[in-house]
Amino acid sequence: MPGQPTAGEVFALEMELQRENKKMMKEKRPRSKLPKALRGLMGEANIRFARGKHEEAILMCMEIIRQAPLAYEPFSTLAMIYEDQGDMDKSLQFELIAAHLNPSDTEEWVRLAEMSLEQDNIKQAIFCYSKALKYSPTNVRYLWERSSLYEQMGEHKMAMDGYRRILNLLSPSDGERFMQLARDMAKNYYEASDVSSAISVIEEAFSKHQSLVAVEDINIAAELYIFNRQYDKALEVITQFSGVELHKTAASEPSTSEETKAVEKVLCHVPDGVPIDITVKLMVCLIHLNIMESLSPLLNLLMEQNPEDMGDLYLDVAEAFLDVGEYKLALPLLSSLVCSERYNLAVVWLRHAECLKALGHMELAAESYHKVVDMAPLHLDARISLSTLQQQLGQPERALEALEPMYDPDTLAQDANAAQQELKLLLHRSTLLLSQGKLYDYMDTLLTMLAMLLKQAMNRAQVCLISSSKTGERHLYLIKVSRDKISDNVDQETTNCDGKAIFAVLTSVLTKEDWWNLLLKTIYALCDLSRFNEAELLVDSSLEYYSFYDDRQKRKELEFFGLSAAILDKNYGKAYNYIRIMVMENANKAQLWNIFNQVTMHSQDVRHHRFCLRLMLKNPDNHALCVLNGHNAFVSGSFKHALGQYVQAFRTNPSDPLHSLCIGLTFIHMTSQKYVLKRHALLVQGFSFLSRYLDLRGPCQESFYNVGRGLHQLGLTHLAIHYYQKALEFPPPKLEGIDEDQVDLRRDIAHNLSLIYQSSGNVHMARKLLYLHCII
Repeated sequence: MPGQPTAGEVFALEMELQRENKKMMKEKRPRSKLPKALRGLMGEANIRFARGKHEEAILMCMEIIRQAPLAYEPFSTLAMIYEDQGDMDKSLQFELIAAHLNPSDTEEWVRLAEMSLEQDNIKQAIFCYSKALKYSPTNVRYLWERSSLYEQMGEHKMAMDGYRRILNLLSPSDGERFMQLARDMAKNYYEASDVSSAISVIEEAFSKHQSLVAVEDINIAAELYIFNRQYDKALEVITQFSGVELHKTAASEPSTSEETKAVEKVLCHVPDGVPIDITVKLMVCLIHLNIMESLSPLLNLLMEQNPEDMGDLYLDVAEAFLDVGEYKLALPLLSSLVCSERYNLAVVWLRHAECLKALGHMELAAESYHKVVDMAPLHLDARISLSTLQQQLGQPERALEALEPMYDPDTLAQDANAAQQELKLLLHRSTLLLSQGKLYDYMDTLLTMLAMLLKQAMNRAQVCLISSSKTGERHLYLIKVSRDKISDNVDQETTNCDGKAIFAVLTSVLTKEDWWNLLLKTIYALCDLSRFNEAELLVDSSLEYYSFYDDRQKRKELEFFGLSAAILDKNYGKAYNYIRIMVMENANKAQLWNIFNQVTMHSQDVRHHRFCLRLMLKNPDNHALCVLNGHNAFVSGSFKHALGQYVQAFRTNPSDPLHSLCIGLTFIHMTSQKYVLKRHALLVQGFSFLSRYLDLRGPCQESFYNVGRGLHQLGLTHLAIHYYQKALEFPPPKLEGIDEDQVDLRRDIAHNLSLIYQSSGNVHMARKLLYLHCII
């Protein structure tokens, strides 16, 4: 009969069925690794388990495991035994061992995954699903379950990879499932800021199932393209799937000449059934593509909507207008939003303020920025913009109010983002204060910024920033504190896990060089305000800051700042500590020795005597050290030692009048001692050097005064009067950079002369000299 299969076809079909059956049996029955000798024992263990003799069954299984550790059957039986006893943890562990020994059993892996989920072990469940997928890679259910678990674990990329595999496995007939999954994946990618992957997924969905594209899909695709600034593609999607039509028409436009030129215009037709959110995305695309002719009816359609319900759409169109510089068209939309109750928000007021500012309405813009600051007091950009506008409007006090600190010190110590915002605000505030000449407030902002960077360094230097009203107004000051008062702060700083994050943020806002320049500004400003002690403390703190200390050039510069501040503060003990190190490193610099001499002269301390002697051993040819050691010995009364040092200096530079003066005065002091041999010879030598000094120095106020002083000391007053009177005849020297009054010796000369006249009984002459030269 026609249509009946032949005997050969039936035989071939039976052979094919037998092959498939064998293949399935082979897959379902994995080869056991249990030896034949133990299979009877394994069966006996199962019988004991079935009879409820659990302990005997466990012992038998353990014996089988001892002899055949790679067989999965005893582990599987043990898992069932413990499950029957209610010990689910042990049951799961034995099941996992059995599954590892028999990994091709996908259903067992899935069951283990479900058991792991019952124990809230998501990580283990993911592992079990991965094992199941290894032997059944096209199983959509397993892929879906594993991807869902990855999402719960926060493994966004792994979850999306799984969903992507599901998309590839779905057949063309599963279009609805494909579109729904692609829709969800696009949303997840968008939330994870992976816009390119979201666009790829949605484009694949549109290309494979165009007939199933819904309004929601059009909205998602347009949103993604707009976010990625691909306005032409967004417009293409809207026109292709929503029924919107664009027509190009040629219109004539009058030109400067009598002729007219053709202008191409684009007209847009939106069907009645198109949702308003699709229409708004169409408007955004047209705005960015500079197709303004078709916007008027669409804009009217949008304005008919209630801003309380459609405020987000109003804002989308307004922001598009702002992006292309159409501020006049954006202003009505933004004004409608700020007048509404639901969208009377800080972000809307900010856009409103930016629009007004761009249109030149400064006062209204300032009011809008003020509204933003009231609603969002931590919005930095709004504060800065408001301050700038207030300054431009001639309201400096209100400009400063806008830049008041936003965070308290505790928040700044813990929140890196808060520290970053506060630092940016303080930078603008400091610039504004300096421009207004408010130096004390300017100093407060500088110290606040540096305290944020140097907090740990200040603790190590035992320096603290305090607020005080000692000048009548409350300002910030640096003070020195004892170690016990800052120990708690140090402990808190070391335990603060956010310290490194805050430091990283501070150095990202300002570079190392910017911080260095800020430090120099602060030191200069402190010196301008005569707050020299605080400048010293700031230098001490900066030297404890490793980034500055490790930079040799910056460290040297800080040491010079510290020396200058200490001298200006008359803290000569501290200044000596600085200059002592400097002269050790640069023993041949005359400027440093001049500073060293000034510091030791004002400090009234003799500890530098031994230092100079030790340094002389290392630098025996140093001229400045030779003279200084002579001075130190002279002051200490060791005239012979002083004479030796002065003579060494004299031999090095015999034409220097200072050396002759020092040797002559040393001889005169030796002559003036009570017990001395050859007093006459010493006296002659002393005056011979003084005479040499007079020749080298030349006739001037200083030289005649010094010779007269030597004669006065020896009691040769008639000769001293001669030289004193000659010294009075000379004017003081004029030296660059030094006030004439500082080097004028007439008061000293007149005082010495008056003493001579007074001792001789000529009181009238003594009084005359004092009235003439010693009146201030």
